[in-house]
Amino acid sequence: MTSLANHLSDLLGAAFTALDLPAPLGQVQASGRPDLAPFQCNGALAAAKIAKRAPREIAQAIADAIKEHPSITQVSIAGPGFLNLEPSQAAYTAQAAALAGDERCGASQTPTPQKVIIDFGGPNVAKPMHVGHLRSSVIGDALQRLARFAGHKVTSDIHLGDWGLQMGHLITELEDEQPDLPYFDAAATGPWPTEPPVTLDDLARLYPQAATNAKADEGRMLRSRKATAALQAGRAGYLALLHHFIAVSRAGLEKDFDALGVHFDLWKGESDVHHLIPAMIEGFTARHVAEKSDGALVIHIARDDDKKKQPPLILLSSEGSALYGTTDLATILDRKNTIGPDHTLYVVDQRQGQHFEQVFRAADKAGLAPQTSLEHIGFGTVNGTDGKPFKTREGGVMRLSDLLAMAKTAARARMAEAGIGEGMDEAALGDIARKVGLAAIKFADLRNQRMTNYVFDLERFTAFEGKTGPYLLYAAVRIKSVLRKAEAQGLTPGTITPKSAEEKALILALDGFDAACIGALSKRAPHILCEHVFELAQAFSRFYAACPILPEKDEAMRASRLALAALTLRQLECALGLLGLEAPERM
Repeated sequence: MTSLANHLSDLLGAAFTALDLPAPLGQVQASGRPDLAPFQCNGALAAAKIAKRAPREIAQAIADAIKEHPSITQVSIAGPGFLNLEPSQAAYTAQAAALAGDERCGASQTPTPQKVIIDFGGPNVAKPMHVGHLRSSVIGDALQRLARFAGHKVTSDIHLGDWGLQMGHLITELEDEQPDLPYFDAAATGPWPTEPPVTLDDLARLYPQAATNAKADEGRMLRSRKATAALQAGRAGYLALLHHFIAVSRAGLEKDFDALGVHFDLWKGESDVHHLIPAMIEGFTARHVAEKSDGALVIHIARDDDKKKQPPLILLSSEGSALYGTTDLATILDRKNTIGPDHTLYVVDQRQGQHFEQVFRAADKAGLAPQTSLEHIGFGTVNGTDGKPFKTREGGVMRLSDLLAMAKTAARARMAEAGIGEGMDEAALGDIARKVGLAAIKFADLRNQRMTNYVFDLERFTAFEGKTGPYLLYAAVRIKSVLRKAEAQGLTPGTITPKSAEEKALILALDGFDAACIGALSKRAPHILCEHVFELAQAFSRFYAACPILPEKDEAMRASRLALAALTLRQLECALGLLGLEAPERM
């Protein structure tokens, strides 16, 4: 369906065309002065330069051309030639009917669906998820939900880190602790024990222990590097250990991602494409894409127009090990062969920007994918009140599971303060607290422009007032309560006929859903949708305060307001779902 702003843009575009001026000059937007009118058009100013006429003269000509149109009740000119537009009652009523009758609540679908891969740049095997993984998870999830809603065919891939030096660290540290395990016999080929020799807690302990030892001892570091190279060369015992490490890690990761409400189509890791690397490198070398440099094999990616020096991408280290860039290129090759994506989004910390610039240029140079089809979706950090990346009170990195538990506890306390959930059983209260806590964390993250850093403040995030996730859930629950009461009284929604200023403002807020979805996806900016949802909740709150629903005596008006409330709930829940939030039935 067409939004009211787009409908008016078409109307004014035709008026500009009639004056032999470009139709895009008729673009209508939400007014910067809503006290004057809800919409404005600034095209007369640009048209004046083209037509070499005074802008107010052109604005007057446009106003004269459209003032009798049934969609317009008033058009005025302000300043040097700004057109202020007030839609007619008929336009509001027609738009309300269109929104109410649209199963997508006003959101359009793309006319050109694409195959899109979203790469979450997942956590490394053996490392439990921590607060640093929060942003990639919730931003990536919002983008995959938005892209699917728009009609694109989306494949999401966690892209586990399971093939680098950390594997060598784990193997050698485990060998030091349990040297009699069969995996360390270089001549052994299996069969191997089915039960893993480690738990997730073991992995979480072994890796930092090994990394610390290796930093202090070059000989210890060399052991890890050699073990990594042996693993990548196919040593059977090391590969068996890797499979155990992955299985144990995935069980823990799935639990954390389930709690966060984030799911993937693929659980591939770097190791899944290792078999492609030898032939890929051979092809690069044969085509002179890659060459030797100081004992390593590299792809030079520098260009004549670079404003800063671009180092080469290293394919193989001097020890013969594949690096992150190598597996990233092999992953692009694998996806090209198995999925054939039109576009790939990498949702990874902005601090990895240089790495992705190298990978994308190398992929383009090697003919794996055009650089324009590969996009790094960077983001800022989650900081503590000291302005540094968020830590525990002890100074360590906080596990994501602990963060979610904190949010649920804080949400429960806020609910008690507000008297929410009184009389409910423990199971119901726990479920509501989980949803409120999750909404608090996710919305606090998504509402920020993604490139900015933000301060983690759980007390502020869990408030039921202000621009917070709990406020939005409460708005949805309040509407659900109204509709339940109406149903109990035998009242049914009718045709929406907005008459008051608050009703019309709510229609306009609802009508902005399509633009918000398009903007959030095209700009890779979920905060645009967050802003829309918050403005919608506020518009409903003003409508609810000014326009009685159930107490209204006029039957037709009551039915209209009930229908408007039901429409608001549908869109609100749809938008919340796109952000990965779920509203309870009651609070």
